[in-house]
Amino acid sequence: MRYSIIIPVFNRPDEVDELLDSLTRQVFDDFEVLVIEDGSSIPCNEVCKKYNDRLTLRYYKKDNSGPGQTRNFGAERANGEYLIILDSDVVLPEGYLTAVEEELRQNPCDAFGGADASHPSFTPVQKAISYSMTSFFTTGGIRGGKKKLDRFYPRSYNMGIRRDVYLRLNGFSKMRFGEDIDFSYRIIEAGCSSRLFPKAWVWHKRRTDLRKFFRQVYNSGIARINLEKRHPGTMKLVHMLPMVFTVGVIALVLISAVSRALMHYEPTHFWLWYALCITALMPLALYAIIIFIDSFFMHRSIKIAGLSIAAAFVQLMGYGFGFIEAWWKRCVRKKDEFQAFEKTFYK
Repeated sequence: MRYSIIIPVFNRPDEVDELLDSLTRQVFDDFEVLVIEDGSSIPCNEVCKKYNDRLTLRYYKKDNSGPGQTRNFGAERANGEYLIILDSDVVLPEGYLTAVEEELRQNPCDAFGGADASHPSFTPVQKAISYSMTSFFTTGGIRGGKKKLDRFYPRSYNMGIRRDVYLRLNGFSKMRFGEDIDFSYRIIEAGCSSRLFPKAWVWHKRRTDLRKFFRQVYNSGIARINLEKRHPGTMKLVHMLPMVFTVGVIALVLISAVSRALMHYEPTHFWLWYALCITALMPLALYAIIIFIDSFFMHRSIKIAGLSIAAAFVQLMGYGFGFIEAWWKRCVRKKDEFQAFEKTFYK
């Protein structure tokens, strides 16, 4: 068996249905699929049964332990030479496995990953969220599969690795947040090769609304501090920019609000306060305009472009707030990883 595709799932049978359907359309077909139910209250076993005659598929159900340990559960039962880890909310183009196979034939490596994109069928909010997670103007393009400000590391929504390497490194750790990047760091630290496969991309739905998206990126901000604690020196400037952005937004809004109040309480300097009020908001307006224009030319939709502004601010400030909270708890108050964050992983 060439590939074992491992899909952890928690209460998402409809998404699993779409992913399995896309797997039936793969041109390259030397693979098996392992779906692992992580203590779901809405199981997908009936969905999996629909594909028993079209895929080499095994379904497992286990107690809830989080996505990392669920992937490890699947890896221990896999037969493939390579493991491909996918999130349940992705859909594969029909040439995905062909692209992976061609890359490995031409230039073998121990681990790999691909980018993600939005599908035409995605909702405007999903497209806006996808834009905010892959745009140069929000993440520096480090998740978009293009030219990067930082080194590429495989992410668990679209990650491949030799099975023997996975087992030798004991797979994903029990980190509360950021376990996929931790694994990528450990792959590199072990002297294994890892690279981007540009043509092995997936459609990724991510979160379906901005509230859930905020929680996701908030946890990513927390993860960055935890990762720096485990892997000193891995934090780069690009990882700190959302925190700087968040502090900057708060400062500019406060300056504008105070100036507006002074327009009424100190009317003798009305025009000074008015100018300061407007000037403080200009950088935020300029950034919003840049996001709007860039997203509009990408999607040709005023609605998606407008939602992209909201998604960009949610993405950067959600990450920034998580980063600041984790810095305060881990670096200032000196709490360990699990004392600092007692709540379970987001759902």
